[in-house]
Order: sequence, then C-alpha cells, then structure tokens
Amino acid sequence: MATRRYQLAVLSTLILAVLVVGLGAFTRLTEAGLGCPDWPGCYGHLAVPASESAQSVAMSRFPDAPLDINKAWNEMLHRYVAGTLGLAIFALAWISWRRPDYQALRPLTTLLSVVVIAQAALGMWTVTLSLMPVVVMAHLLGGFTTVCLLVWLAVATGALRLPVFSMSSSARRVGTLALVAVIVQIGLGGWTSANYAATVCTQLPICESPWWQLFTPSAFHPVSPLSETYQFGVLNHAERVTIHATHRLGAMVVTVLVLAWAWMLWRAGARALAMAVSGVLAMQITLGVTNVVALLPLSVAVAHNLGGLSLLVTLLITRRLSLSSSLSQGARDGTVSTYR
Repeated sequence: MATRRYQLAVLSTLILAVLVVGLGAFTRLTEAGLGCPDWPGCYGHLAVPASESAQSVAMSRFPDAPLDINKAWNEMLHRYVAGTLGLAIFALAWISWRRPDYQALRPLTTLLSVVVIAQAALGMWTVTLSLMPVVVMAHLLGGFTTVCLLVWLAVATGALRLPVFSMSSSARRVGTLALVAVIVQIGLGGWTSANYAATVCTQLPICESPWWQLFTPSAFHPVSPLSETYQFGVLNHAERVTIHATHRLGAMVVTVLVLAWAWMLWRAGARALAMAVSGVLAMQITLGVTNVVALLPLSVAVAHNLGGLSLLVTLLITRRLSLSSSLSQGARDGTVSTYR
C-alpha cells in the first residue's frame, strides 16, 4: 500500500490530467490549436509576445500566421498545464522506481511516462501538421488514456477504495461490450470534431434527410486530402454528414449497451454504481442534444467532451470492480480483497 502522501500526489495528478483534457477541448473549440504556429514556444518566445517590439519580431518570423493574443494564450495555457502534468507523472514514476516497496506500480507509472512522451509528440505534430485530423483525434485519445491510467493507478495505490461485487461471466461481458463501445464512440467524437463536422447536422434524431444517401466510406480514411492547413476542415459535405450521422448512430448503440450494464449492476446489488452510470449517461445525452439544438455553444461542447471522459472512467471503474462468481466466493473467504 502506498503512503498517504503518494496517494494524494496521484489524486492531484489525476485532477490535473482532467484539467488538461478540458483545456485541450477549450483550445480546439476556440480555434486556438494554431494560436501559436511553432512548438513548444509561441512565435519564437517562451510566452506570448506582449510588447510591440516582440510582436513585430514575431510577425516578421511568421508573416503567414497573424498573431491573435487571445488564441495564443489559450494555446500556451494548455501547453503550460500539460507540461506540468508531464513533470508530475515523471515524478510519480521516479518515486516508484526509487522505492523497492512500490515495485508493483512500476509498470503502470512507466506506461504513463511513455504515454506522456507520445502526447508531447502528438501535441507538436498537431501544430506542425496544421491540425491534421488523425493527429488531433490521436491527441484526444491520448489525453483520455492518460486520465484512465491515472485512475487505474489511484485504485492500485489505494487512493480510490471501492467495494467489489459478484457478477456472472455473461453479465461482465455486457460491461466489456459497453466499455469498448464507449471507446469507439469517443474516437468517433474526436473524428467529428477534428473534421469540423459537429454542426453539419442540425436536426434530430440523426440528420437532415436524406442523410443515408450521402454515406461514403472516404469519410473515415485516416489519411486526409493534402492541404496546407486542416483548420476548418477539408472534407466535403457528404463526408462530414457521414461522420456526424455515424457518431449519432454510435450514441444510440452506446446508450443501449450502457443501460444494459447499469441494469446488470443493479441486479448485482451495486445500485449506487448503477445509478452513477445511468446518471453520467443521461448527462452526456443531454449535453449532446443541447449541442445540436443550440448549435455547439462553447461551454456545452467542452462539457460534452468531459462527459465522454466521465462515462469512460465510470465504465472502466465499474467493470474493474466486478468479480466473477467464483472470485466472489474467494473474497468472502478472505482470499480475495473486497476492495480495489
């Protein structure tokens, strides 16, 4: 069991990671992803150029990238907080390798360090490749992965202690299917945002008619058409409709599977967890509908991003807490811990 100080460090890092995901969504939705045309600095400076002389030098270095102070600061704030998160994760890994009694945590903290390095590379490529959709989506998934791994570390260190419960193997498979469906749906959401397809459909429940006639496989090709910049999207209307409609259809599949998982939790006696899963799902559906009706307001769009993360984490935790019936018997006999 990790010390209380280490547990608090893990929880603090987890909160910081969630903040980074939220800032990333805010940066993307305010079109600040190219607020600084270089990386890791901003117009050749460590901070946004403030003085008139610094701004003049910046414009001479990047004449094709007009300086927008607000967007530049949005981008740099995200980089500063993300850099702090990286240092915090490296510190957790260093402590786990320094202390022999933390040996069991080393694979997880090392994996977290690798993910952070990959995230830094994706952040750089997001700028240097001018918001290429596959890179933007991968960067989003990397942020979600970081949060999930930190949640796993919090459970492994005892910072999060929740009771396990008994469930049949078939019921547990429902949880696995729901978790996989949510991961795919998050990827679709990232692809929708990266290709600027979030507002292409303005009617419910799917899209304007005849949306099914516009379906084209090219909408999901990972290599986007060559372009100097991918800001504001390069796909045609049919491709964007295909992406958006698929995301909505995916939401329907996710809803059915997550509700089925919540029912399995209820039947297993984990009623508080069942209500939590159902509540997060209801919140996410409400935010998604509001995005459509209100034409993607910034606050709701950011909340929808964090709602997807919340749903993923909730499913990850509840699925991990579920024990097969045979293991549950071991828990009652004292051979399996009743907390994780």
